[in-house]
Parts: sequence; C-alpha cells; structure tokens
Amino acid sequence: MLSIAIKFKKVFSRLKERESHYECCPSHEDWKKVEKVCEILEVFNSATKIISGSDYPTSNLFLNEVYRVKMLLDKRMNDENEFVQAMVRKMKSKFDKYWGECNLLMSIAAILDPRCKMRVIEFCFPRMYPDREARKNIAKKNIAKVRDALYEIYDEYAREYQFGNEHSAETQVHDNGIRGMNIEASSSGWFEFANYVKSVETTQPQQCDLDVYLAEGCFICEGDSTKFHALEWWKTSTLKYRILSKMARDILAIPITTVASEAIFSAGGRVIDTYRTSLSPDTVQALLYGGDWCRNLHGVKKKNKKEKKSIEIALKIP
Repeated sequence: MLSIAIKFKKVFSRLKERESHYECCPSHEDWKKVEKVCEILEVFNSATKIISGSDYPTSNLFLNEVYRVKMLLDKRMNDENEFVQAMVRKMKSKFDKYWGECNLLMSIAAILDPRCKMRVIEFCFPRMYPDREARKNIAKKNIAKVRDALYEIYDEYAREYQFGNEHSAETQVHDNGIRGMNIEASSSGWFEFANYVKSVETTQPQQCDLDVYLAEGCFICEGDSTKFHALEWWKTSTLKYRILSKMARDILAIPITTVASEAIFSAGGRVIDTYRTSLSPDTVQALLYGGDWCRNLHGVKKKNKKEKKSIEIALKIP
C-alpha cells in the first residue's frame, strides 16, 4: 500500500486544495518516512514471498534470506533518522530473540544446496551474531555444531542403507535356496558376476558421500539462479551420492512454514488454499487419522467450541 501511495504522492496535495474537509494529507516529512520504511520493508517483502510462499519452496533457500534481513537491521540501527532507528530497534530485538540459538534445519538444508555447501555458514555465521568481540567464537561453535549434526544424520542414513543392502542380500539367498536344484541350471554367468559385485560394493569406501560432496567445489549455477532446483540436482546425482541423495531429499522437502504470507496478516477466518483443496480424499483422511494418533500419543485432547469459548471468557476476566 505504501509503495502504491508513493506513486500518487501529488494526488494527495491536489485533493487537499480541492477538498476542504480533507485533513489527513501527508506532509513532506511524512513522505520521507514512507520512502525509508518502503526501503526496509522491500527486503521483508521479498523474503516473505520466498519463505511463506504458497508453492512451498525447498528449505535450502531460507538461511540466505534470514541473513539478508539480519544485515539490513544491523545497518539501519545507525540510521540518521530517529524514526527509522526506533522502528528498527524493536524489529532487531525480536529478531535477535528468535535467532539466539542456531537453527540446525536451516543450516543443514543450506549446506545441502550444491551452490553453497559449508561456505554458506562460514560466510553467514560470523556476520549474524551481535557481539563483535565474541562473534568469532560463537560462529566457530555454531559451525562445529552444524557439522556434527550433519555427520550424525548422515551416519543414521548410512546405517539404514547398509542394513537394507544386507537384508536384500539375505532375502535373495533365501529365495535361491527355495528354488532348489534348478538354480544352477537357470543361473547365467551374469548372475554370478552380479552377486560378486554386490558383495564387493557393500564394503565401506575410503570416503563417504558426505566427505566427497563437501570436498568438491561449490556448483556454479549459470543463468538465472532463481530457477535452480536443488531437488532436481540431487535427483541427477543419485548414482554418485547414493546415501547423501536420500538424506538431501528428506531434509530439503521439510517446509519451514505451512502458512501462506497472505494468511499471516489476515483478520478473517482461515481459508483452505488451492494446494490443500487439491488433496485426494484418501490423503485428507490419512492426515486426520495421523492428527488423532499424535494427540492420543502425547495425551493432547482436542478442544471443542464450548471449551474454547469458556477459555476466552476466562482470559478476559481481570
């Protein structure tokens, strides 16, 4: 609304000249404030469209947007305009409150972006923490924390992958035993070679997928970087990173938020968007069953409308 109002700045003054009852015409100082506010909110606008978009972007995009907001707030804290300083000070205090602890999901997802890898947290962390004297120490601790969590998650996927290969090999041997005497007649030279390859390939390589991935340089995206899709890159790299590609697929698909940006500032009731209305009846039923199961597991009771109304009335009583 502010950006549109700036385009019609002259209209307000003309309206004041023609309409005697119009008393809310912005002054020259007001328009300066509006322009400065728009410069700040433009960054939030672009970040909100990415983070809270209805298209549910992959989670590797969020850390850079958080960093961009942080840098803006730090810069505007020393703005020459007192109005901007007061506004940014409140915004920054809330930002620092929520960014007090390192967000592992955001950081690991950003590392799994082949354009970023470990470079992204090595670049962002030293600039994001407020205390200049202890900034390097905090950044190093958080970088080590993210790296440890990254390898811990990868080890779980590696164990699961190895267990799956061993289980499939045992199942194949069992099936071959059931076939009995016909196995030698039906088997070819390729069958024996395939079993040999599986037995050799199950041995642990000298370097794991994660070490190889991090040791290689960052992927240089040619053309428009906004059209790059991390999941498609991992899909094409599945044969090279058999374990890490599964891990990346699961982590990058985690949404940071499921609330559309339009719903955040809406005073009306919650409306089901086009994405959720396209779900099949079986999927909706599975989600409802899953919600009931989670509530039952954690002992959470679903409140009815009467209970909600009584709680709201009780909260209003002084």
